[in-house]
Amino acid sequence: MTGFHRTALTGAAALAVALTSAPALFAQGELNLYSSRHYDTDERLYSDFEEMTGITINRIEGNADELLARMEAEGENSPADVLLTVDTSRLERAKDMGLLQSISSDVLETRIPDYLQDEDDEWFGFSQRARILFYDKDEVANPPQTYQDLASDEYEGMVCIRSGTNVYSQTILAALIEHLGEDAARDWAAAVVDNFARDPQGGDTDQLRGIVSGECDIAMSNTYYFARAIRKDVDGLSDSLEGIGWVFPNQDSFGAHMNLSGGGVAAHAPNRDNAIRFLEYLTSESAQEYFSAGNDEYPAVPGVALSPSVAELGFFKPDDLDHTAIAENVPAAQRIFNEVGWE
Repeated sequence: MTGFHRTALTGAAALAVALTSAPALFAQGELNLYSSRHYDTDERLYSDFEEMTGITINRIEGNADELLARMEAEGENSPADVLLTVDTSRLERAKDMGLLQSISSDVLETRIPDYLQDEDDEWFGFSQRARILFYDKDEVANPPQTYQDLASDEYEGMVCIRSGTNVYSQTILAALIEHLGEDAARDWAAAVVDNFARDPQGGDTDQLRGIVSGECDIAMSNTYYFARAIRKDVDGLSDSLEGIGWVFPNQDSFGAHMNLSGGGVAAHAPNRDNAIRFLEYLTSESAQEYFSAGNDEYPAVPGVALSPSVAELGFFKPDDLDHTAIAENVPAAQRIFNEVGWE
């Protein structure tokens, strides 16, 4: 993939659309969905699937750790058919806990790029968010152009960023471990700590609000928090967007880091066929476009149109590092955060 852009879907797209448009008689019954995606806009994804297939979706929602613990406790008696969650590390943890199963699907294999799916076909990515750098246009004349630049002495006391316990922080460091090596990644993390404008606190929107308030001049955030403030009013942010610039890092090397939202079929799924059908539906053109239009994310399927709020951020080169490799480096990333005092 060389970048995100708008193109028409052909070939495999027609196959996916045909599958999701089949008469309801081909797939009736239920689907028990365990989801840590907490977005009201996902309602459209579920209602469209129910209308297309006649399958009733029963949802259990909670944070990722709670859902994984619940599935583990339920064991072979778990009613879960599908787990949806955010971030590669959680998907890999579900796999390591034996909560997912390998599946065979030509639709998923064809539609989802290899680096966005588990090597054993236990989980698949369905949407993405780029983790990029934002800055105060009035205060930063020379914004960092790479993740490595964020460690420069030039930005001492200027950086707002999330806690080392946050999965977004863990996966960006895990990716840098893969690209740069563990020693260089540790040096980077230690230098970024020296550049903190404040102790890590809050979510990504709070990092962006820190630029507005003047508490920090540079922040790391996922793109969909900023794009959401373009699309609708976000308190303390939308009225000040004109003063914030952004950089997609490492465009001359490995590209901008991508966080993943995805899912897989539960290990003891009582409605396995319906579960696979649901995952295949999430790769359809309509579902992929809605991930962008409804929640300001980037589609996982190449070539799907972007919503205006996402497209406004511009074209860029995403990092196509295999997400299995990122997940494997998360324990090392957490260890480094502890060693350098990135709390």
